[in-house]
Amino acid sequence: MAIKQLTVFVPNKKGEIVSVTDILAKNNVNIRALSIAETEDFGILRLIVNDETTAEKVLKENEYLIKTVDVVGVKIGDAPGKLTGALDVLDKADINVEYLYAFMARTEKHAYVVLRVEDNSAAENALADAGFKLITEADINKL
Repeated sequence: MAIKQLTVFVPNKKGEIVSVTDILAKNNVNIRALSIAETEDFGILRLIVNDETTAEKVLKENEYLIKTVDVVGVKIGDAPGKLTGALDVLDKADINVEYLYAFMARTEKHAYVVLRVEDNSAAENALADAGFKLITEADINKL
C-alpha cells in the first residue's frame, strides 16, 4: 500500500527548482507534496505527484538524476497531538522515521503526512492497527 516518492537531485543554483516544476507542469504532472533539503552543491527534492511514471520520464529526459522510493502516507486529524499519536505508534513498534513532510491536501479536518521508514509494511500495519487511515496512490490521484 506504499506510495511512490520521486527523489530528484537538483543543482543548488538559481532557477533549478523552477526548471523542475516547469517541466512537470508542461507535462500535466501535478505536485501533491514536496520537500527540499539542500547542501552547498545540490538539493534533494522529494515529490509526491499524480503521475510518477510521466514525471520520472520527463525529468530523466532533461538529465535530472532521480530515485523512486516507497513511502508511507497516513491521514491524521488536524488537531494538536495527532501527529504525535501517529509517531508514538511507530515508536512503540520500534520503527524509525527517517524523515517526514506534509501533503498539500484539500480538507479542513485532516492532514496527510508522508513518512520514510525502515519497514513500510511494519509501519503500515502498526498505523492501521492503531486506527489510522493509510493513503494510497488512488487517494493521491483524487486530490
